[in-house]
Amino acid sequence: FPEMLSNPKLALVQGTLNVVMKQNVTLSCLSEPGSPPVRYTLFKHNQQVSALNRSDLTPALFTLTISSASDVGEYKCKAEYNNSSGGKYSNSLNFTFIEPISKPVLSSPTSQAKKGQNVTLSCFSENGSLPITYQFFKGKQSISPQKTMQKREAAVIFLFIDSLSDFATYKCKANNSLPDNTKYSNAFNFTLAEERSHSQPLIISLGLILLLLTIGFALAIPFFIIPLYKASE
Repeated sequence: FPEMLSNPKLALVQGTLNVVMKQNVTLSCLSEPGSPPVRYTLFKHNQQVSALNRSDLTPALFTLTISSASDVGEYKCKAEYNNSSGGKYSNSLNFTFIEPISKPVLSSPTSQAKKGQNVTLSCFSENGSLPITYQFFKGKQSISPQKTMQKREAAVIFLFIDSLSDFATYKCKANNSLPDNTKYSNAFNFTLAEERSHSQPLIISLGLILLLLTIGFALAIPFFIIPLYKASE
């Protein structure tokens, strides 16, 4: 008599449970103990995907290609003897579709700054599965702890421009739960704002006064100076 089948174990042997489009994954299904031959059937949402007969005690291997969002979700396998009723079901594995993040954009409301000024930097990836983790850099040095955003919104940091060394090249990076999917932003630089001299408003005022006096003198010539000159002849 064949040995009674145990509940098979469904395991991931290639790939990850967080998948991207067109990714290949391999699942193994094995019932131990059990007397071969055993028929293994893979199900997705209770719908049969594939079936294999094993004549030995090696696991049944199912290779899948995640080609659309409908390919993700819950998978189980079933082990049964041929020409027998019933069978035993395995644990379930759930695949989740992960969208790769897009290159983040680093920006600021102002591109000019001066010493002693507070400024902000924001980093935002328009596409990619949440949550997304951001980090900011000045040159190659990290200037902020990682900021994990659960919503589709930018990560923002506040900076104090203390010295000329703060007019450096800034970047940020973004990543999500997809392995090896870190993206770096564009480079951003603050430029030093020109500080206006305290004497500049005074010079402008004097220039306007001189201009008005010149115009007034020119207007007075035909009304006052010429009549006085004629009266003196």
